[in-house]
Amino acid sequence: MPADVLLTVERVSFATHGNAILEDVSLQLAAGEIIALIGPNGAGKSTLIRIVLGLLRPSRGRVWLKPGLRVGYMPQRLAIDGTLPLTVRRFITLGAPASHQRVQAALAEVGAAHVLDTPVQAISGGELQRVLLARALLREPDLLVLDEPSQGVDLNGQYELYELIGRLRQQRGCGILMVSHELQLVMAATDHVVCLNRHVCCSGHPDHVVRDPGYLALFGLDGVRNLAIYHHHHNHRHDLHGAVVKETDEHG
Repeated sequence: MPADVLLTVERVSFATHGNAILEDVSLQLAAGEIIALIGPNGAGKSTLIRIVLGLLRPSRGRVWLKPGLRVGYMPQRLAIDGTLPLTVRRFITLGAPASHQRVQAALAEVGAAHVLDTPVQAISGGELQRVLLARALLREPDLLVLDEPSQGVDLNGQYELYELIGRLRQQRGCGILMVSHELQLVMAATDHVVCLNRHVCCSGHPDHVVRDPGYLALFGLDGVRNLAIYHHHHNHRHDLHGAVVKETDEHG
């Protein structure tokens, strides 16, 4: 196995109550690489994530993780009791104790340092996603597993979040496996796409995948046109709520 390979999924199948959820799925992820799993609802994307994390056992096939691999996981959804007095500082260390300095550093890295002492129930959707990402980073992961990382975030906030994920890959050198349904954004933010609909319909570089008959069969010509015309050329940035923040001219 090449030294930089973090994860290998070999011909994995999974069935429950006689229903096939995954059939003969394979992929390999290396350090510093971003792989996106795309596909319709019910395609088996989150099931594959749970198998990779060891939460489910495949019916057939195997998953290999590099020995000693540290994995950071960002879940798709999080339900927090509204009556529970829980600050971001407390939440981020539940089950994963960390020093105040490490918590501050992780939140600063994802642009959410200002919510440290805010109740979790009082932060926005974009802020919550960044807090969940910071919590995953506390493990100092070699592999980040992100299940719908921009869940509940508006379009501008999604763009900022995917840019952040790309920066984390560059700065940390970690591998990233993520599930996403924001096709326009994920195609610009990933190195390799696996198009899943129980089995692997197609996989490869985004430019290759959007021309593949398997992709066309799932998403149709409109999906390809939308990807082709989506360009977020901008000379500004957005805050955590998606609002445009004016950039200060360096000459004042």
